[in-house]
Amino acid sequence: MRPVAVNPASLPKPSGYSHGTLAGTTLYLGGQTALDADMKIVPGGIVEQFRQAFGNVLATLREAGGVPEDLVSITIYLTDIPDYQAHGKEIGKVWRELAGPVYPAMAGIGCTALWQPEALIEILGVAVIPEERLVQQ
Repeated sequence: MRPVAVNPASLPKPSGYSHGTLAGTTLYLGGQTALDADMKIVPGGIVEQFRQAFGNVLATLREAGGVPEDLVSITIYLTDIPDYQAHGKEIGKVWRELAGPVYPAMAGIGCTALWQPEALIEILGVAVIPEERLVQQ
């Protein structure tokens, strides 16, 4: 089976990339920043950017038939680790609101910049979706 692009209509139309790539039952979730439908980074700091970026990841996951429990790995790139740590409780609350008590393998990585200069966070991941729930693209 060839890999298939997964691009939810609710996310900005990709150009030169896919929001996700489904290979068998494994969904590779492309890096998501806090872009809204108007292709603008949401205002409000790290907590609101986390909400939008993680929501974008989950939108791609759901488009393929997945649910948060299918996540096996999440990588979070941050331009300001101390800012993220200072808001950890709020970010944890947003995570539980969006995904419930699901905690896959995770890594947080500091970086000097992301694709959009105003982006503070980028999230990517991997999910394994049971075959009976897969949505054929």
